[in-house]
Amino acid sequence: MPDTPESPASPAAENDVSAIPVIASVPIAEPPAPPSPFSARNVFLGADGLRAGWSLLIFAVLLAALLAATTFLFSKIYPHPPAAAHPATQTGKPPAAPVAKGAPIKPRPMLLNEGLAFFCVALATWIMAKIERRPSSVYGFSPRRWLPNFAAGLVWGLVFLSLLVLTLRATGLLVFDARLLFGAAALHYGAIWLVGFLLVGLLEEYLTRGYLQFTLTRGLSGIYAGLFKTPHANALGFWTAAVILSFLFGFGHRSNPGESPLGLLSAGLAGFFFCFSLWRTGSLWWAVGFHCTWDWAQSFLYGVADSGLMVQGHLFGTHPLGRPFLSGGLTGPEGSLFLYPVLALAVAILVLTLPANSGRERLVQS
Repeated sequence: MPDTPESPASPAAENDVSAIPVIASVPIAEPPAPPSPFSARNVFLGADGLRAGWSLLIFAVLLAALLAATTFLFSKIYPHPPAAAHPATQTGKPPAAPVAKGAPIKPRPMLLNEGLAFFCVALATWIMAKIERRPSSVYGFSPRRWLPNFAAGLVWGLVFLSLLVLTLRATGLLVFDARLLFGAAALHYGAIWLVGFLLVGLLEEYLTRGYLQFTLTRGLSGIYAGLFKTPHANALGFWTAAVILSFLFGFGHRSNPGESPLGLLSAGLAGFFFCFSLWRTGSLWWAVGFHCTWDWAQSFLYGVADSGLMVQGHLFGTHPLGRPFLSGGLTGPEGSLFLYPVLALAVAILVLTLPANSGRERLVQS
């Protein structure tokens, strides 16, 4: 039989909804809600770990506790009134022996004060490095080229302080009275004070331009990046932190006997100069070396006041002559206007003798 053609679908079949295939509905997942900006995690943690403000607070509390413990320990060993700290480090360091205000600093109290305070700062920094999971080297003591930078700083600190002192002498503003130490005594005091001022350099640089500089830079860089969307946030953060900490560094000298307003300004500018060496090299080693021999040459070698204070056992006896703003007066050479051209020359030498950008990238990207 011939094939019978299929009859077309009836209108009733076309309207039969039961004939339409059913597609299973899949529930659409709601996008996850963004984390609350006020959650505990966001309050304490940021993109680079613990927020800088909390880090600074923990560091301050930790350092204060360590210094208090050390002070208590030494109050049992040396039951005396608190000692006067070394000129540029009024940081609450532990007393080691009684020192009358304005009296020459003796070697033993100075070594104990500076050494133990540096130990407290180093320990607090190490603990913070563990908390923040960073290598301790990012806070200033990078091993890269540490010895050449440290040695260069030692040489230039001695050179520029000598230049300042000899300028004052040549202009009649500083008089050399006599040589006070000879032979074994000169070598003994020279070595003792070199170690002492090395501790001064380590303490002051690590305290003011180590963890504090790094962490304050980190916090300020985040603020600049968030507010202004600038690619220069790291540099702006670094130099803002440098200005703040240099001001505090200079202001910390205010209680030194013999200190002057010009001397306070000089100390602040010196702190800013050391920040520039940190920016240039990526470490504190150059600044530590410079700081060490600058103070050593003032206090021991030439026997002049260092931020208003003298030490016991110095090679030469000297005295200032003329107007204090030129001679430095009781403040010492750091209170003289002649410091500023010497400091400007030191900046030029720093730029010329250290490779350009040798440490800046590592510093701001750590």
